[in-house]
Amino acid sequence: MASDLRPLFEPKGVVVTGVSAHPGKFGFVALHNILACGYAGPVFAVGREEGTVLDRPVLASVDAVPDGAAELLVLCTPVAANAEIVRSAAARGVRAVFCAAGGYSEAGPEGAEAEDQLVALADELGVVLAGPNGQGVVSTPVGLCAQIVAPFPTAGRIAVVSQSGNFVSSFLNYANQTGVGISRAVSAGNAAAIGVADYLEWFADDPETEVALCYLEGLADGRGFFERVREVTRRMPVVVVKGGTTVGGQRAAASHTGSLANDDQIFDGMARQAGLVRAANIESAFEAAATFATQPLPAGNRIVVLSTAGGWGVVTADAVTAHRDLDLTPLPADLMATIDKLVPPRWSRNNPVDLAGGETRDTIPAVLEATVAHPAVDAVVQLGLGIQGNTAALTRGGPFHPDHGLGRIVDFHEHQERRYAEAADSASRSHDKPVLVASELAVARPDNPLVQAVRESGRLCYPSADRAVVALGHLVRYADWRRRRP
Repeated sequence: MASDLRPLFEPKGVVVTGVSAHPGKFGFVALHNILACGYAGPVFAVGREEGTVLDRPVLASVDAVPDGAAELLVLCTPVAANAEIVRSAAARGVRAVFCAAGGYSEAGPEGAEAEDQLVALADELGVVLAGPNGQGVVSTPVGLCAQIVAPFPTAGRIAVVSQSGNFVSSFLNYANQTGVGISRAVSAGNAAAIGVADYLEWFADDPETEVALCYLEGLADGRGFFERVREVTRRMPVVVVKGGTTVGGQRAAASHTGSLANDDQIFDGMARQAGLVRAANIESAFEAAATFATQPLPAGNRIVVLSTAGGWGVVTADAVTAHRDLDLTPLPADLMATIDKLVPPRWSRNNPVDLAGGETRDTIPAVLEATVAHPAVDAVVQLGLGIQGNTAALTRGGPFHPDHGLGRIVDFHEHQERRYAEAADSASRSHDKPVLVASELAVARPDNPLVQAVRESGRLCYPSADRAVVALGHLVRYADWRRRRP
C-alpha cells in the first residue's frame, strides 16, 4: 500500500523554519518561493529574529503556530535543532516534514546516527519524512513551490522524483522551455524514510499524474525496489536515468547522497524486466517522459517518416532503421495511390515520404491525415516544418515589410505553420496514434509559429529527428511490454 503523501504534496498549510531577513538563506528562499508561486493555504514563518520577513510575522517557535493550521513543515534549520522542531510541529498537527538540511548520512557516521534518530522520531509521531539533504517539493495543482531554489514549472502531467536536487531543477527547466509541464516534483535527498519507490507508488494513484520521471544513484534494496516498481509500471510509464554507472560515478554518488551505486548491468537487466523506461541522459529522460505525457501508446512499431525535403528524411530513415524496436515500414500501395493524387509525380514514392517541394496550401495536412489514418501505420515522424515561419521572420524583420505584398505573404506563411501543427495534433487525437514533430527551430527559434503552435497543443516539438526517434522507441518498447503483461 502506497504511503500517504497527500500532506506533503497537498498540505492544508505550511510552516518554514530557519527564516531570516537574509535573502540568501534557505529559510528566506523557501518562504519566498511558497508565497510567490500561488500557494493559497496559510504560511507560517519561524525564526530567531523578531519582526517580519516578506511581510510575514516571524514566529519565535513552531509552538506559536495555531493547532491544525499547517500540515507541512519545511526544515531549513541545523541538524541539532531539527528533532525538537519536528516533535513540536507534530503536536500542532503537522503530518509531513521536508528536511532541506544537510549534515546527515552523507556527512559520515555522526550524521548517519542523527538521521536514524530523525527517522525513528518521524515513525513514532506518524509523520511523513522527506529528505533530509534535499532541495524541496513542488506541487503545481496547489501552486506549491516549497524548495530552496528555482524554478517553479508550468503545470502538466509529469511527476518527478530525484536523488539529486539539481536534476529536479533540470527537469523543471525543461518543462518551462518546452511547455510540457509537471504535476509533482520532489528531491528525495538521502531518502532516509521515504524512498523513490514510495513516491512512485503514490504517483501511480495520483489523478494529476500520467508518467513518472526519476533520477537514481543507488538503491539500498534493489530487489525490493524492482518488485514494487513492476506493479507501478503496469499502470503508468516510469522513466529513469541512473547515475553512478562507472567507478568514478559510484564514488561521487557515495559522497553526494550516501548512496551505494548498484552494478549497472544488473540494474539494466532488472529495469527491462520491470518495465522501466531507461534513458541515457537527463535530456532524453525528460523527452521520453514528455512523449508519454502527450502522445498515445502505439499499437505497433510500423513507422512512417514524412518530410518536405530529402535530407531530413534520409537521416531519419537511418535512425529508425538502426533502432532495434522500430520498423521503417514499406508504404502500402493504396496509401501511395492516395498520395499520388495529392502531390506532383516527383515525390519519393517511398518511406520516407519526401514531398520534394511539391506542396500546395493543403498538401501537408492532407498527406499527414491520409498517412496517420492508414491501418498499416502505427506512428509518424513529421519533418521539414517551420521553414515558412522562418522565412516569414526574416521577411518581417527586413526593410521592405509590409510593402511590396510582403505583409500578405508573411501572414500566409505564419498561418500555414500553425495549420501544420494543428493538423498533427488533430490527426494524432482522431486516430489515437503518435505523431511526433521535429525541428531544430524548437531550440534555434522558439518563437517560430510552428514551434509555438505545437507547444500550444500541449505537445513537445523535438529539437532533432534523432531525438524524436529515440523518444518514439521508448514509447514503442513500453507499449509492447504492457501488451505482454496486462
